[in-house]
Amino acid sequence: MRAWADGSRRAVDATVGGGGHAALLLAAGAEVLAVDRDPAALAAARARLGEDRIRYSSGPFGSGKVLGTIATFHPDRILLDLGVSSHQLDTDARGFTFRPGAPLDMRMGAGQGVTAAHVLNTWPAERLAAAFADLADEPRARRLARVIVKRRATAPLDTSDDLVNAIRETLGARSGPSDFARLFQALRIVVNQELEQLELALPALRAALVPAGRLAVITYHSGEDRIVKHTFRDWSKSCVCPPGQPVCTCRARSLGRVLTKKALRPAATELADNPRARSARFRAFEVATNG
Repeated sequence: MRAWADGSRRAVDATVGGGGHAALLLAAGAEVLAVDRDPAALAAARARLGEDRIRYSSGPFGSGKVLGTIATFHPDRILLDLGVSSHQLDTDARGFTFRPGAPLDMRMGAGQGVTAAHVLNTWPAERLAAAFADLADEPRARRLARVIVKRRATAPLDTSDDLVNAIRETLGARSGPSDFARLFQALRIVVNQELEQLELALPALRAALVPAGRLAVITYHSGEDRIVKHTFRDWSKSCVCPPGQPVCTCRARSLGRVLTKKALRPAATELADNPRARSARFRAFEVATNG
């Protein structure tokens, strides 16, 4: 992370969360644009980092408003730290946790969009099953969806206990925190349209960088990491025409180079300080000097 930030003059931290990465970028001498869709996160970052050499933008990093702000900032570094912040996980009222009694909310932009409860209580079984299968690799996704539909016919699913009990009915008494974590994560990704936001934002973020600028993404989910890996790989190719096409009709040039041949993972010392980083993957791309 420090090596990636070296030499930066104008950097974007999206999402800023608790402000840790933004603090590193400021310490490296950069002017920083801090982005977050969570008003509480922006308030915490502002209280920690102040106003000197840093400005703030509220909204999802894939929104037109924020992407426009980033483009006019002309950054040489952009960092996306995906997933959920420790503050969000630790605040039961935000509904990201499977601790008892938490509301099924999970909205990163507090009060904006549909809640996890809305998804669980209104989506048809087929759509729920697809989400749990695709985003949580759950082999019994169809059965879990049927259990949820059966339970909501009697009473709506409103709290973490309701979803945990549905998971236990589906997976059995041996199901535990690791099962709850991945299924709650899948629901959170759906609620916040996280994969869609990422796919939408990546090309615009690359285009916003100055020549030789760098884009880095920290992912916490295999679906996120797959999108970033494939996108960076395609950008590094000089031709992306279908195999066997006799004449090149694409851009016919590389858009830059991948800086991380393999995703970088946290060191043991970092995991000792922050066990929640165990699933983190860091990938970076440098845009071509000709833009």
